Amino acid sequence: MTISDDVKAFIPGERVTHAPLGSGVLDGLTFAVKDLFDVAGSVTTYGNPDWGRTHPVAAATAPAVMALLEAGGRLVGKTKTVELAYGLTGENVWHGTPINPNAPDRFPGGSSCGSAAAVGAGLVDFALGSDTGGSVRIPASYCGVFGIRPSWGAVSLAGACGLGPSFDTCGWFARKASVLQAVGDALLPEDTLPNVAQLAPLLKPQSVWMNADPATANALLPALEAVERVTGTGTAVRVEGPTNILAMTYENFRCAQAQEAWATLGSWIVATDPQFGPGVKERFEAARDMDPAKAAAGRAFRKRFSVRIRSLLAGGAVFAFPTSPFPAPRLTASQAEQNAVRERSMGVTALSGLAGLCEVTIPAGRVDGAPVGLSLVAAPGRDRALLDLAVRVSAELGLA
Repeated sequence: MTISDDVKAFIPGERVTHAPLGSGVLDGLTFAVKDLFDVAGSVTTYGNPDWGRTHPVAAATAPAVMALLEAGGRLVGKTKTVELAYGLTGENVWHGTPINPNAPDRFPGGSSCGSAAAVGAGLVDFALGSDTGGSVRIPASYCGVFGIRPSWGAVSLAGACGLGPSFDTCGWFARKASVLQAVGDALLPEDTLPNVAQLAPLLKPQSVWMNADPATANALLPALEAVERVTGTGTAVRVEGPTNILAMTYENFRCAQAQEAWATLGSWIVATDPQFGPGVKERFEAARDMDPAKAAAGRAFRKRFSVRIRSLLAGGAVFAFPTSPFPAPRLTASQAEQNAVRERSMGVTALSGLAGLCEVTIPAGRVDGAPVGLSLVAAPGRDRALLDLAVRVSAELGLA
């Protein structure tokens, strides 16, 4: 079964495929996996030719991929990733940058760029990605599809290349909320927190809404109203103390995660001296040179912040806010413009990343013709309840 690839979502070369290994909730559905998950018999390139050159053919398939095959899914290919998953625009100079199917003049978002593009273009029913600092949520928002970052540790990352192990999660994309939920049925454990009739109350973090570009915030207001019709009227809330909290979450996330990235990949980089595309080399050099005191401060902030944000979500509360402050940057955006978008965006994505929360993004609006997403966020361990809420909100919005 060969799938056409008009948006250049799949990695170059022979397509990696696998027939279903069982029957279940994914019967009849096709999927793709980001090229950092192992599939037995193929080399995982992690978006970089030197990685592929220095690593052997995978001896086993990642458990998350196996679970999808055992639930009836059919694997039809591996999708492109930003090199070593360290980037948010979706660029890859070696494999080619996927085309954003719903905004071709804009970046697809990264690092799970190929998976988002494949789903957005209708090449597959769903696709597996990974999310460390926003790498499922941002491309889902940019490409106009559903995406989920589950609670940290909820889905196995065995057989997957790492970047920041205490932040890395296995996420996925779909064009329909019902399919997003079906994949969750195949991958997720039962919710670990006490059952609630529905996630409520709805909380609207003021700092995140104020951080969003006004056009993005306005485009998402109808979707927010739909959420309120499902959950009840939302309440504005301050996530934590100072008004510059998102600058603080970005900086502390950046420092703590960079140290992890170098601890995870630095030895290979030093030994191999790989070629990197624009921006990737600089990010790893910054990770190598990260001040240990700043990284330690980032970890300390994370502990305090997690206590605060989890307390707000205790008892079943749910956040609603713009997934990204902007639609995807245009392909003509300068490096400085891309970096500015990255900082503003990661201040938001760090909320779930720092506290290990589960987050679903819904394709809920458009700005200048480009998609923007609305995020729903719940406490760790409430992934299934959050997916159920996403299905109900999607029905309220009239999304297929």
